[in-house]
Formats: sequence, C-alpha cells, structure tokens
Amino acid sequence: MYAIIETGGKQYKVQAGDVIFVEKLSASEGDSVKFDKVLAVSNDKGFVSGTPLLAGASVTGKVEKHVKGEKIIVFHYKPKKNERKKQGHRQPYTKVTIESIQA
Repeated sequence: MYAIIETGGKQYKVQAGDVIFVEKLSASEGDSVKFDKVLAVSNDKGFVSGTPLLAGASVTGKVEKHVKGEKIIVFHYKPKKNERKKQGHRQPYTKVTIESIQA
C-alpha cells in the first residue's frame, strides 16, 4: 500500500516505514505529524485518486530530526561593471518516518 502526499509544495510517494526529507515543519523532534493533503492511494482494492484531494484520507508520520541540506554557492557576476556577489545557502529539512496510511 502506498500513497502520494503533498507537503511544502512538493509531492512524495510514501509507504509505511519510509523515511523522507520534507521542507522544514514546525513540529519538534519526536512529535507525530499528520499529512491531510493525500492526492492518491493504492491498496489491495486498486488505485484511487482524488480531484485533487482524497476526502478522509491521511498519512501519519513521526519527526525524527531537523537537518540542513548541502551547502550551495550562489555567485552573481556582471562583466565590465565590477559587480560581484557571493552567497551561501543551506536549505533546512525535516526527517520524517512514515508510520501509517489511512485511506
């Protein structure tokens, strides 16, 4: 059984026991989170998709920890203008373990 959920503007295909990295959530470590935006569910009876969401379906997960992604370098440069700007960025993520899917 798997489900397709949406969180942080992105879609994820999840099963029970999966570990996913989503955009940073406001829940603290060890808390349980509930994803209500379920787009589709596949189980023994078949595949069911919503228009755009499935009513009554939800996915629960447990927040493992908050982490930062890999550092990227952003460099803006305009030739012949002596204009240079260097920035770094590390995107914050939340590590979530999927516990169950209610369809």
